[in-house]
Amino acid sequence: MDDATSLSDTARDAVNRKASSGGVLMLVQYALAPAGLLVLAAGLLLEHDAVGWLGAALVALGVALLIARSVSVVRRSAHIGALLGGALEGMPAGQLVCDGTDDVVFVNAAFRELSGWRRGERPLDALARQFSGDPDSAREFRRLRERVKAGGAASAELAIPALDGHPPEWRKVQGQPVAGFPGSVHWRIEDITARRELEHVMLREQAKLADFMEHAPVGFFSVDQNGHFLFVNATLAQWLEAAPGDLTDGESRLHGILAAPPVSAAPYDLFDHGGGEQRGELTMVGLRSRRFQVAVAQSVVQADDGTIHTRSVVRDLSPEREWQEALRQSEQRFQRFFEDAPIGIALVDETGQLTECNEAFLALIGSESGSVINRPMADLIVPAEREAVIARLRSVQGGADPAHPLEVRLSGGRELTAQLYARRLANPVRTDGRGEGSRGDGARGDGARGDGVGLILHFIDMTERKSLEAQFAQSQKMQAVGQLAGGVAHDFNNLLTAMIGFCDLLLLRHKPGDQSFSDIMQIKQNANRAANLVRQLLAFSRQQTLQPRVINVTDVLAELANLLRRLIGENIELKMIHGRDLGLVKVDQNQLEQVIINLVVNARDAMAGGGKLIVNTTNYVVSQPERREHETVPAGSYVSIEVIDTGCGIARENLQRIFEPFYTTKEVGSGTGLGLSTVYGIVRQTGGFVLVDSAVGEGTTFTILLPHHQGELRPVDTAEPRERRGSDLTGTGIILLVEDEDAVRVFSARALRNKGYQVLEAKNGEAALQQIETNGASIDLLITDVVMPQMDGPTLARHVRRLRPEMRVIFISGYAEDRLGEIDGVEVAHFLPKPFSLKQLASKVKEVIRDGR
Repeated sequence: MDDATSLSDTARDAVNRKASSGGVLMLVQYALAPAGLLVLAAGLLLEHDAVGWLGAALVALGVALLIARSVSVVRRSAHIGALLGGALEGMPAGQLVCDGTDDVVFVNAAFRELSGWRRGERPLDALARQFSGDPDSAREFRRLRERVKAGGAASAELAIPALDGHPPEWRKVQGQPVAGFPGSVHWRIEDITARRELEHVMLREQAKLADFMEHAPVGFFSVDQNGHFLFVNATLAQWLEAAPGDLTDGESRLHGILAAPPVSAAPYDLFDHGGGEQRGELTMVGLRSRRFQVAVAQSVVQADDGTIHTRSVVRDLSPEREWQEALRQSEQRFQRFFEDAPIGIALVDETGQLTECNEAFLALIGSESGSVINRPMADLIVPAEREAVIARLRSVQGGADPAHPLEVRLSGGRELTAQLYARRLANPVRTDGRGEGSRGDGARGDGARGDGVGLILHFIDMTERKSLEAQFAQSQKMQAVGQLAGGVAHDFNNLLTAMIGFCDLLLLRHKPGDQSFSDIMQIKQNANRAANLVRQLLAFSRQQTLQPRVINVTDVLAELANLLRRLIGENIELKMIHGRDLGLVKVDQNQLEQVIINLVVNARDAMAGGGKLIVNTTNYVVSQPERREHETVPAGSYVSIEVIDTGCGIARENLQRIFEPFYTTKEVGSGTGLGLSTVYGIVRQTGGFVLVDSAVGEGTTFTILLPHHQGELRPVDTAEPRERRGSDLTGTGIILLVEDEDAVRVFSARALRNKGYQVLEAKNGEAALQQIETNGASIDLLITDVVMPQMDGPTLARHVRRLRPEMRVIFISGYAEDRLGEIDGVEVAHFLPKPFSLKQLASKVKEVIRDGR
């Protein structure tokens, strides 16, 4: 037996001994007085004094002991009462003890304060007054009093309404009957406002937690060892197309919602391997067959009683997979836009190195990706512009506004001009979707850079545009030169008409035997040479007079073959290849021959040491408009004439100028510089095109494209055949001659008068119109210049036809005949180009007058 047991037994023995001795003493105290009375009675009966006094003494002692015992009991009761009263008074809860008549036996201060007890008021009435403000509390308190009054214990939590909108106070009231005292009740009242507020907060938080669990963006569930659902939150139930109760009804099992349930696993396992902690991805199936991918984390828990349940969390991967798919498609689109963009795109890091580029950029500079990736961007700029370009890029990288593109010249595989657009690119993202610092082996460039500010550069190839601008400028220049040449040729034609005409008048008086005849012939021959030069200028400016007819190019070349062989010499081999079934063309045969001769002579001069010259003809079909140099060849059918030589070729910088008049690469004195310009003017005026391809040291190919003729063309007669039909150029009639150039007018008037005509002269259109209004009925023929100050020739002709519709009109001009239709829309029946001779003038006049009669 240990010490604790010995002490407890000792204490128990001491209590027992004390109780035993107390009982014996109490028995002696209560028995002593009766025993003394018995002894006293015996002494009186026996009349024995000693016994009597002994009995009296015992009675007195017994009474004294009883009195002492009573005093002790009263004192002890008062002490106990005071002790119990102090204990109840110090309790925080209100305490009230009432007797059977509801009189107060005991009430502590806490009860007075909590009940709002007023003097002269019963304590229970004070409680009833407090609860009267709330009907429910008042009714419940009445029921409480009734139950306690019936002898039962009862309690209730009652609200005391507060003023000014504050929360109510709460009291817990308990009534307990006092055993052994019928009708007596022990009432207890306690302030539970703080507890109720705490309970309310706890309930609110529990509701929040429950709502969170139910509607969290992830699913929660728990199953037992048989796979039955113990709990399913609303989120997971919604994914499974069910209500939580549909799954926890005891019929649904875990494996029933799995698309591929594990075969050799427990009913609560998600995967074949099982285990206390299970994580992974799987496919779930809703009650309406909806399938969705989820990520699951599950813990298997064994309770103290041996039962098993799970704690499982489910995350729906469908939105994530949709985002991933959208991101993948976005990356693919960006990659496609990047790679297939028609302009060059390059990414440059903060150090200026090129980290990524698209195929268009590589094609632009004519290099492979391996030769440009990870190289400084400055290396791709021509040295002359490198410093300025890098400074501009650095300023953009530093935050400057790239307001305008920069024109740069790149020096990759080929030198070219490009427009450069630069934009800042913070922490550049690669086209494979990763940052610059996450370079993979499969992408171009290492991307091993920091997170600094890079650049995205867009390059637009301006080489072709620059070439087109230069070609357009060249075309504009040639057009301006052509207009100038046409104007000069017109003025020269007036002068040459007068020179040739007056020479013809002089030759009428000075026959071949005359001393002055040879001088006059020299003047006329040189004037004719000047006229040929002017015709070349008009051919270049496309303002010469053409006499087109439908011909076969093969026939023309066959007639020219012998002449061409004599022109090129014996050291050059001429080979003519005629295409089969060539289409017909509508051209001026003489001018076409001039074009072929000029090209052959030009080829001969390019092959000073000999070579081979090929003239090749074919049918050429253009299905879509073709851009060739500065010309656009429309869709259609053409006859192609190629003149191919093996000469020295033409330098690229000279190709843009070869059709300019007076431009030549030959030595001084070796050419006029009008050969190719004449070719260009004749072909373009005919509606064709001249194309050239050349390489220095390899040779040159000139290609003439003439459109196929469609339909028939009215034959055009010339003055010369009429002239050869007879030598009699005399005639009669009245002619009105209108010419603002005095020399031309004087010569023409004298020439016609010499042939027998009566000539009326007018210096301008207004004067001519006045004469027609005066003598219009007698005038047989009107000869008028086309270009005159104030009223021009076509305007005069229009007025004349209103007055005299039958009057014949001959237009004379240094411009082309087809220019008349452009001037005023007047239909031209007869035209005589300047410069003309006396015979040509007389022949034309006689022809027109004869046809009119």
